[in-house]
Amino acid sequence: MIHLEAVYHRASQQFCYALNEKILMVGLQTGEEVEQVWIHYGDPFSTGILGGNEAWEGSREEIVTKMRLPQHLWWEIPVQPPYKRCRYFFELQAGAERVFYFEDGFHSPEDVKNGQLGQCFTFPWMNPVDINVTPKWVRETVWYQIFPERFCNGNKENDPDWVKPWGYHTVSNLDFYGGDLDGIRQKLPYLQELGITGLYLTPLFESPSSHKYDTTDYRKIDPGFGDEETMKLLVKEAHDRGIRVMLDGVFNHCGSNFLPWRDVMEKGPQSPYYDWFMINRWPCREQEGSTRDGRYYSFAFAERMPKLNTSEKKVRDYFLDTVRYWIETFDIDGLRLDVANEISHLFCRELRQMTKQLKPDFYLLGEIWHDAMPWLGGDEFDAVMNYPFAAAIREFWYRPEKTKSDLEEAIHENLVRYMRQTTEVLFNLLDSHDTDRLIHQTGGNQDLFFQQLAMLFTMPGSPCIYYGTEIAIEGGADPDCRRCMPWDQIAQGNYAEVTEQVKQLIALRKEPAARSMEITFENNNSADRVVEYVKTGAEGSRLRVVLNASGKETDAETEGSVLFARGYENGVLRAGGVLVERL
Repeated sequence: MIHLEAVYHRASQQFCYALNEKILMVGLQTGEEVEQVWIHYGDPFSTGILGGNEAWEGSREEIVTKMRLPQHLWWEIPVQPPYKRCRYFFELQAGAERVFYFEDGFHSPEDVKNGQLGQCFTFPWMNPVDINVTPKWVRETVWYQIFPERFCNGNKENDPDWVKPWGYHTVSNLDFYGGDLDGIRQKLPYLQELGITGLYLTPLFESPSSHKYDTTDYRKIDPGFGDEETMKLLVKEAHDRGIRVMLDGVFNHCGSNFLPWRDVMEKGPQSPYYDWFMINRWPCREQEGSTRDGRYYSFAFAERMPKLNTSEKKVRDYFLDTVRYWIETFDIDGLRLDVANEISHLFCRELRQMTKQLKPDFYLLGEIWHDAMPWLGGDEFDAVMNYPFAAAIREFWYRPEKTKSDLEEAIHENLVRYMRQTTEVLFNLLDSHDTDRLIHQTGGNQDLFFQQLAMLFTMPGSPCIYYGTEIAIEGGADPDCRRCMPWDQIAQGNYAEVTEQVKQLIALRKEPAARSMEITFENNNSADRVVEYVKTGAEGSRLRVVLNASGKETDAETEGSVLFARGYENGVLRAGGVLVERL
């Protein structure tokens, strides 16, 4: 029996979209009992759209690409409408039962046979300007996130008076250690050798804090980090080494020392900046405590981070000019927007138009932890930070009752959440400055650490590691995840074995199959927690990945050339082992 309530499609968003100027991608969700699906499609002006008794003249094509999701199946097919517009419906088969699915509901085979078609789904026109185009370079990029204050102190002359001695230990957000832009510049050869091709730098602009998410001046590099010339030099030297640079834009809120906010605190409603913020009553003073009393809105009730009103044109214009300044002055390649889901959609659309005019392949990334389809239609962000992917990984590796089938379904759900061109540039990560460190999540277990990294580097999207991941740096939740990089110990070779294995995984991204969207989960091993999948890339390139999370050794005969192995010998993969080979 076909469960009609499980069948769903709409002619928009990730269910139906133009992949490029020729191909229309069509996806359909059904229940697990559906065995076969066909799509009937044709041009609207050749399929009875004008009324009367015109016969259906479209094509009928079986949808063969099928993915298992939690409680559902996902069917997907590319079609090429000859005239850039498409009218279509679906045919579903389960056992002896067959139904036809139209926009207005379900119809029997007899209805369709008699020409009694329902209201078809329609994609009106594949306008080139409306097609979601994402930067191609991001698909091949391996990102490295740097928290500048804790990465490397390269210039002690700009250290604050209260700077502490550099050291690898627990820290607080009130501590300063002198990390700066010169330090990042000096480590560019190290990063290039590691295989990094993209830098994501958390905020650089003037702020009283170590994290800089409470900006004082959006047009001034924080003096503790350097100056405008240092930043220009950093980007140029990074570009010379084939490394792109992405900055962090904090436009949802500012710091309490931001001059417009200070003006408002002094003058109240008479300030020309009063409408820049979301003040609910006046007088409105800063006081010890949060903003839960509602006197004004702020980031996460943080009193010293007042929320900016991006519905206000003057605010939008100010930040558009700010980003223009960053691009024209520093030649940056991308921008990550902090708390992107609270910024107005209008500002996001204007930001995209402006940045793409200045630099057509500019990368716009939003920090959104939940489903982000409203921001990913092609007129706002190119991608978001893929926290749902990280959650799917954690769910499998830290819950032993989960099976490889559960992981397969979770990965498939991530692959079909957005348009394909978006998925290819999603910012995949396993930890960040906002989470506990990956090795901390594993309880110090390097087997779990490397298994998850192996999946990170062989999934579609753009992988990112947080500074120090290459040495399995420790750290719990914020602020402990922001420890100083232990450069002295690195120079002594204390982490050489871990770093070499991470470098091997990073090198996997040079394999076309590693970046491919085409993934097939194999069922060759009977163990519930031995994960095996094959990635297929351009010109038939293939990668096989085997991850033994079963708790006991398993057979894993190689079929090609081994590119990465951990815990593998003579056809046996030990518990916690990893095998990646080119087929």
